[in-house]
Amino acid sequence: MTFGFAPSAASSITTADSVTRLARMLEPSEWAAAGIPLLRSPREVVSGLHSRHRPTPATAVLAVLDHEERLAASASFAPRAAPVDGWEFRNALLAHLRRVIPHDLRRRTPVRTAVLLYCRDGDERWTEEDGAWMWGLRDACTLHGLRCGAYITLTRGGWQVLGEGRGGRRPNSESAPEDLAETVSDSAPSPLRSGGGAVEALRRVAAR
Repeated sequence: MTFGFAPSAASSITTADSVTRLARMLEPSEWAAAGIPLLRSPREVVSGLHSRHRPTPATAVLAVLDHEERLAASASFAPRAAPVDGWEFRNALLAHLRRVIPHDLRRRTPVRTAVLLYCRDGDERWTEEDGAWMWGLRDACTLHGLRCGAYITLTRGGWQVLGEGRGGRRPNSESAPEDLAETVSDSAPSPLRSGGGAVEALRRVAAR
């Protein structure tokens, strides 16, 4: 006769949920391989969104850009406290997209691009939370008929376009927003930073 303890149903469900959540996130290498379009003026986009929405840590800023990279619509929100899950983030992003701009599902190819700026604590290195936001942004764009654009983090150290390696020190999560009139395009190229990784893969995508 053998004695033992069978795993409880509750623990099995918890493990399954954790595995499912991990599947709903993207690593920087996966993001780079997805062909995400490069922003022509990332500093201008980031400064403009920072000035309009004045995000604090744990605030997401969702923006829709037209084909000339002009802002067509934007919204900011704080996601509810819950386990990190790309599905939950996808639903939140999709709900805000539906509020601020009509879908483009009737078009053969997307014309507008959605970009996500997430202000958070910590440094510029990729986290599982970033991966879940990436998954959620990509899926929300597909369901709304948009191109999936850049995912940008805003931390105390500055801003970072994950997967590209482009970033800067200002604005950051503690800096005062500039006047919108002052957020003009900076002709100098953004310095490369190491937090996002996969820079060469993005350069190959941009060269196509």
